[in-house]
Amino acid sequence: MPQSAAAIDPKLLEILVCPLTKGPLRYDREANELISDKGGLAYPIRDGIPIMLIDEARPLDEGHGA
Repeated sequence: MPQSAAAIDPKLLEILVCPLTKGPLRYDREANELISDKGGLAYPIRDGIPIMLIDEARPLDEGHGA
């Protein structure tokens, strides 16, 4: 199954928080990432599993996000 086809369980999204800020995350379906607007980071989702490591997150560029 392609990564883009793997959806995040909404219940999982409710309990996950950014490990840096402890703030909420939003799911970016197009990029297949969990976004921490407060922390300015995007956490990848690989094979349907969120990788919640600060070292694995990419910094958000100014044009990305809502």
